[in-house]
Amino acid sequence: MNILTFDIEEWFHILDNDSTKTYKQWDNYEKRIHFNMDKIFNLLDKNKLKATFFIVGWIAQKYPEIVRKIDQQGFEIGSHTHMHQLMYEQLPNEVSEDLKKSIGVLENLTGKKVRSFRAPGFSITEKNKWAFEILANHGITHDCSIFPAGRAHGGLPSFSKAIPSILSYKGVQMKEFPINTISTPFGPWIFSGGGYFRLTPYKLINYFTSNSDYIMTYFHPRDFDPEQPMISGLSKFRKFKSYVGLKKCMVKLEKWVTEFDFIDLDQADKNINWGKAPRVLIR
Repeated sequence: MNILTFDIEEWFHILDNDSTKTYKQWDNYEKRIHFNMDKIFNLLDKNKLKATFFIVGWIAQKYPEIVRKIDQQGFEIGSHTHMHQLMYEQLPNEVSEDLKKSIGVLENLTGKKVRSFRAPGFSITEKNKWAFEILANHGITHDCSIFPAGRAHGGLPSFSKAIPSILSYKGVQMKEFPINTISTPFGPWIFSGGGYFRLTPYKLINYFTSNSDYIMTYFHPRDFDPEQPMISGLSKFRKFKSYVGLKKCMVKLEKWVTEFDFIDLDQADKNINWGKAPRVLIR
């Protein structure tokens, strides 16, 4: 089961960086979202693919035509928060208000219930597991926020099942679609989205995919934009992570989706026998 998803944000929505942190800075940057969305639409149309789109509410509010086009083409829409902030840096009431605004904007544009969510930077960690209660309170039933390994923005290594599971936290139950991992001698490796996909040679991606029963992808419009400006002030590591492999990313992705079958989150949900899915208790 290979699930295709996109996180719809601008090229400057880079987390944990002072010069790109809030909307006040965002207004200073060139807008490239339409140009990059066209690449995604062309890929999906050419290959007759379905995908799930997790949309930042700020994008939806500023460019409602993007949301309408995604919806009109029959693609599933979920929330990627409203202001694209690290959730563990926010208070519970701030997370709740942001999520409420995001869902409201998306539902008003499409007339459809938003039931799926992904946290920016997979920023539900050991520090803010209370976020699952907030998601449930706002009607979210399908979450794709867990990164079951350590990473720069935290991750949740204690989530032991890197496969679709029923997550249970303080009475809340939710269908969880975590990022998939590959076991290596050096620890878990991720290859299915963002900088990890751009960094991993395609031969390895092909090999990992052939030996995986479950893959959750996550791509951003900026992943396909080698002409985007370079943001100043980033560390060498962040520059490498943000800009490595941009020229070849779309070619790799198109090769991937032609060699393997991909579905959206909605179809994956229908395909899973949830009665037999693992139960993961989060404490």
